[in-house]
Amino acid sequence: MTQDTDLPLALVTGASRGLGAAIAEALCDTHHIIAVARTTGALEELDDRIQARGGSATLAPMDITNTQAMAQLCRSVHDRWGGIATWVHAAVHAAPLAPANHLSDGDWSKSVACNVSATGILIPFIAPLLGEAGQAIFFDDAKAGEKFFGAYGATKAAQIALARSWQAETAKTGPHIHILTPHPMATATRARFHPGEDREGLAHPRDEAARLLALI
Repeated sequence: MTQDTDLPLALVTGASRGLGAAIAEALCDTHHIIAVARTTGALEELDDRIQARGGSATLAPMDITNTQAMAQLCRSVHDRWGGIATWVHAAVHAAPLAPANHLSDGDWSKSVACNVSATGILIPFIAPLLGEAGQAIFFDDAKAGEKFFGAYGATKAAQIALARSWQAETAKTGPHIHILTPHPMATATRARFHPGEDREGLAHPRDEAARLLALI
């Protein structure tokens, strides 16, 4: 953590591609971005786009399931800047589609670790950085109970259930918790779930980022 800034800070987990990257780019006009993702190259490409817009970012190439790394990141943010204005949680593990009785141990474990456990660990880490005035943004994707979506649907539903509990608990005190539902987008995640789909009618992540941010 080396960059000084007078802008409010936005922490984006899952910032390397798709909606997370698009949200980071949209917010960089008014915020300094702390971009978290596992893929260093994709983060560097995001940084190039942010700089081209006249914005600034701090890159944090790390895995959100690494509790020690995330604890250190949050401590560094606190020590350097004191807190953040916004947390956007766009990180997700999209396990391959499979019947429930054919789920692999690896896909199930990764889905639980990223979509559920990491969220449950990050909320207590990040809530003090947000304080009462900050806001957190989660993205719903209602696939629970759909055939072949067992791992993704169940763990994404658990993530959103946790976010809804936090939202209810902080309704009067803050921080402000937003749970938004994106329109179907032309992303790698959707292509994995819907191979061969005509993508022409799908929303662009950039357009969805603008639409969703306008709702809050």
